[in-house]
Amino acid sequence: MSESTHHATRPEDRVAIPQRLAYGAGAFVNNLLSAASGGMMIVLNLGLGMNPVMIGWLGFWPRITDTITDPLMGFISDGARTRWGRRRPFIFAGAFISAICFVLLWSFDPSWGQKTIYAWFLVFSILFYIGFTIFCTPWVALGYELTPDYHERTRLMGTQNFVSQLAYVVSPWFLWIMNSGHFFRDAAGEPDQIAGAKGLAVVLAVVAIGLGVLPAIFLRERMLKVVAAEGGLRGTVSGKIKEFFKGFGMTLNSGPFLKLCAATFLVFNGFILVSSFQYYVIIYYVAQGDQALGAKYAGLAGTVGGVSTFAVVAFVTWLATKIGKRKAFFVSTGVSILGYALKWVCYNPEIPWMVILPAPLLAFSLGGLFTLMPSMIADVVDTDELKTHQRREGMFGSIFWFMVKLGLSAALVGGGYLLNATGFDVELGAEQTARSITLMRLCDAGVPILTSLLAIWAVLHFPITEEKAYEVRMELERRRGPTGAAGAEPTPES
Repeated sequence: MSESTHHATRPEDRVAIPQRLAYGAGAFVNNLLSAASGGMMIVLNLGLGMNPVMIGWLGFWPRITDTITDPLMGFISDGARTRWGRRRPFIFAGAFISAICFVLLWSFDPSWGQKTIYAWFLVFSILFYIGFTIFCTPWVALGYELTPDYHERTRLMGTQNFVSQLAYVVSPWFLWIMNSGHFFRDAAGEPDQIAGAKGLAVVLAVVAIGLGVLPAIFLRERMLKVVAAEGGLRGTVSGKIKEFFKGFGMTLNSGPFLKLCAATFLVFNGFILVSSFQYYVIIYYVAQGDQALGAKYAGLAGTVGGVSTFAVVAFVTWLATKIGKRKAFFVSTGVSILGYALKWVCYNPEIPWMVILPAPLLAFSLGGLFTLMPSMIADVVDTDELKTHQRREGMFGSIFWFMVKLGLSAALVGGGYLLNATGFDVELGAEQTARSITLMRLCDAGVPILTSLLAIWAVLHFPITEEKAYEVRMELERRRGPTGAAGAEPTPES
């Protein structure tokens, strides 16, 4: 049967809309805090004059810690056996821990001096990311097990990505909110970027707690009966350590999984490496050094991109059920490459409103990536169970993000060095050199084009087609039974 053959989804495999939205609430919190933790750091440069390289290292060390705690949390989540399940208690607690630490992160006093602020920010960034790991890793793993159906997984991930994009509608305005003074002011009642960051952090923390607990409250874990016979976390410490490294190695030995990790690493971290460059290009090239005007146009472009992503996610979800997930990835990534190329033409100081034109095409990059990759990893988890007789959603999800965050750490540091290499100097204000502007523009457009092309190459021979996924599922259900209500085998649609 060819890859173009489509199967009908069993009624019992469907994830109800309220459950999809509850899972999507976790995605919104994930994106909101991720965007804020990175995007708000520009204030350390623009408001405190901190060197971009120092800021890059502030992003590097917490995320290196994160790459260690992620696989550990995945292992713990897979092995936990509580009356509330393997995932839900951690999701609930992690929402509170990460939100509280985020507020503390921005509670420094600007009068302390850069060295003290650096140390404060570093400590609480590490604590924030530990809390974020406690929330995110079980939440990611929970999504892989909510349905065993090939197409319903794509619909579920499409819905969560659709909801999560609301974060990217508002996050481009964070710089404007911190700068404007309309919402938050310093003790003297004057507009101040640092005071804006503190106030914004409190608002984001409240939202993160309110929405972050919803997956823990309203979702149920489908695989509890399947894993009931597994040993969980019982046993000696040395035995569990050996088991952790064995599972870690087995996961990294999965060829299809590594292809997905590589593609995500390239697309996402190619974007992150130059993520701040868009702001600098818009402020210092399009807006000729006017920070307020540049923040306005950056916010406008970001909002247009965020709104466009809703349509992109819906389209990519539909497309994947028609031509397969791998081909849909090629389409979405290819369209985003065109969008990056248009930046060179549309970022124009003579016609500044044109910054919005590439935004809808750029939305295909992360919009397609985070709709398709989680769904494809869920298929890989099934093939792993067929081979190992274990359900290791937490380990797969955590190592996936381990790989991404390892690159993210390097990208954040590299971005600071890259910005310095262009010759950018914040002290020059609107008087940046022509060479510096040109190099920033080349990096802003060229780096993501290169990494996206490499990502397409990485996924070119991903082996799990729709037909293969259903064959794996049938074999699993013959061996250990279905994970949900009993039903007939999925049948091909004409």
